[in-house]
Amino acid sequence: MKNYTIRTEQPRDFKTVENLTREAFWNVYRLGCTEHYVLHCYRSEPDFVPELSLVLEVDGEIIGHVMYAWSHIDADDGRKIRMMTFGPISIRPDYKRKGYGKTLLDHSMRIAAEMGAGCLLICGNIAFYGKSGFVVASTRGIRYADDPESDAPYFLCKELQEGFLDGITGSYRDPEPYFVAMRNPEAFEKYDAEFPPKEKLVLPGQL
Repeated sequence: MKNYTIRTEQPRDFKTVENLTREAFWNVYRLGCTEHYVLHCYRSEPDFVPELSLVLEVDGEIIGHVMYAWSHIDADDGRKIRMMTFGPISIRPDYKRKGYGKTLLDHSMRIAAEMGAGCLLICGNIAFYGKSGFVVASTRGIRYADDPESDAPYFLCKELQEGFLDGITGSYRDPEPYFVAMRNPEAFEKYDAEFPPKEKLVLPGQL
């Protein structure tokens, strides 16, 4: 890896970071992507954590970004257990698979722990996130609310404070702001039209 710098995102970075996010996710999980709009809207949400909206720079250019938000587990004993989630985490396509994503993730998790987050819950690929200590959340007694009858191997957990989840079982639902594009498709289409046109493709494995 080249020398890099990680710092907090500034307002002057917003459009660059949103374009980076769009490039990183375009045609990966669906036709086009909506992750850049999620990021755009999430910055005004009360649970958004500005201290954990981080950019990674190489040679003065932003090539990576991650954002975090506070969320909670609905524990089976009636408590709401405060914790964090994160994403999108984005690496510019020409810098992917070079270690920058894991570097940015591990750095951000250290800050999240310092801020008092006891654990993280996300949906993601265990092949990537397992390298940073994530495990399938069902093995820690946390169910995915949108897939309660399944072990949901894509629903992942990492304790940032040892023992934080001891004795806790419950379910987790993705925060509502992650569905902003689905809830208001007209606003999303108007926003996405501000970016350069890109072809929407169905890629191998998406059928």
